[in-house]
Amino acid sequence: MTDDELLANYKRAYDNRVGFAERPALILIDFCRAYFEPDCDLYADVDDAIASALRVRAAAREAGVPVFLTNVVYHDGGADGGRFYEKALPLRHFTRGNPMGEWGPGLVPFDDEFVVSKQYPSAFFGTSLASTLTAMGRDSVILTGLTTSGCVRASCIDAMSHGFRVAVVEEACGDRHDGPHQANLFDMNAKYADVVSETETIAYLQNLAR
Repeated sequence: MTDDELLANYKRAYDNRVGFAERPALILIDFCRAYFEPDCDLYADVDDAIASALRVRAAAREAGVPVFLTNVVYHDGGADGGRFYEKALPLRHFTRGNPMGEWGPGLVPFDDEFVVSKQYPSAFFGTSLASTLTAMGRDSVILTGLTTSGCVRASCIDAMSHGFRVAVVEEACGDRHDGPHQANLFDMNAKYADVVSETETIAYLQNLAR
């Protein structure tokens, strides 16, 4: 199957857009210092992604949309990380007190924002996030974060599985290489979410504010 035939096949099977919903929450996934430090083996050159996410966050706050930030925190030795910690060796940077687990450049939680600490890829697995969103009456999530092929994708699938409409902001997500970044955006857009631009996301949030 040629590339053109493959795209046509996907378009025939999956060419559906559900659009934004009415009561969103914004989630910033794992914008931690480790991804921004060139000497760290998690470095991903994702300055543009956090800059985009911060712009989306400003628009969300202006619209009164609740904001959630996730990070990864392990006990010493990583026993609470189970097989994920065993397999993915760079997760050692996220043990308690490691400076690589601090927030990335320009990102400091406001007092009215929610911090969800997790041990596995999805922001929903083993956390109270889904219950909190439901209790708040939220019907959808806007996802930004790191990395596209890892925790963003896992959170996207779980959000959809919990019944939330999902939008993934393309410019506000990042990965170590454009290949897995683009491949996972393509797949999420086909099956689980709408992949949207920063521009249309901010316009949507500004409309909510009005």
